[in-house]
Amino acid sequence: MQKISLAIHGGAGTILKEDMTSELEQAYLQGLQSALSAGYAILEGGGTATDAVKLTVEILEDNILFNAGCGAVFTKEGTHEMDAAIMSGKDLTAGAVAGVSNIRNPIALAAEVMRNSDHVFLSGNGAFDFALRQGFSTVPDDYFFSQFRYDQWIQIRNSDTYALDHSKESESTTIKDKKFGTVGAAACDREGNIAAATSTGGMTNKKFGRIGDTPMIGAGNYANNNTCAISCTGHGELFIRAVAAYDVSCLMEYKGLSLQAAMNEVVNNKLVKIGGEGGMVGVDAAGNMALLFNSEGMYRGAKSSDGTDFVRIYKEG
Repeated sequence: MQKISLAIHGGAGTILKEDMTSELEQAYLQGLQSALSAGYAILEGGGTATDAVKLTVEILEDNILFNAGCGAVFTKEGTHEMDAAIMSGKDLTAGAVAGVSNIRNPIALAAEVMRNSDHVFLSGNGAFDFALRQGFSTVPDDYFFSQFRYDQWIQIRNSDTYALDHSKESESTTIKDKKFGTVGAAACDREGNIAAATSTGGMTNKKFGRIGDTPMIGAGNYANNNTCAISCTGHGELFIRAVAAYDVSCLMEYKGLSLQAAMNEVVNNKLVKIGGEGGMVGVDAAGNMALLFNSEGMYRGAKSSDGTDFVRIYKEG
């Protein structure tokens, strides 16, 4: 019988138990569990992998703890510019948006691009106009307001530095507390089809319309039934340079590596060599899963019909 599975993440980085209150830890675990349970219910009910990852990411976007959707960080101008991508491994269809504002669930807009446009990637005002044409309702700027994110932005808004999600120091210094708040999911359904979805608010105090790896097919998100579905979280510039998600697929397709081995090569070797910190979650068409990261922790969870069922935060062992 075909194994169904869902792997999710809510960001990676220097996530240490000693820096976390028990209340906040529980809130993160509950947020991950809610998204994991809802997405898996889609698969269990015979739904598609694409629908499962879309719903999973929407729920994470609706949780203010994560740097996506309502929890998105502030840009240099004090606004919110969000990126998202989704891809179906069955037919290699994909949709992505970058630099969108006032859209509650950017992943839903990315899915709309995939399903109801002749394009793959829309950005900025064009993506917003497409959303309106497709009947999306908008939300006001204050929907995305978080006191925590605002205070973080205030600390560095008058500088030319940026912060990686909720780090305590800027990228221009030696960072002890790097955290990458991208959210994402990868799933395998009862038909053996796989899909991946990823969404982010980017970097605090980002400027010049900066775009990371999240909406770039092959960099932060990729799915192909012949190999794998991958969703990444990390320092976007390095994941772009490494074409990280597609590199996992290539290692599986051209070198015959397993999902676990291919992801390990990219996360713990290739990315490390160029200073790329973060992680990724992945599935293959047999329903196998892997959740790997080279940072101190990664908000993550996995559930499968083989009995696997967990949500975790910290590095094990």
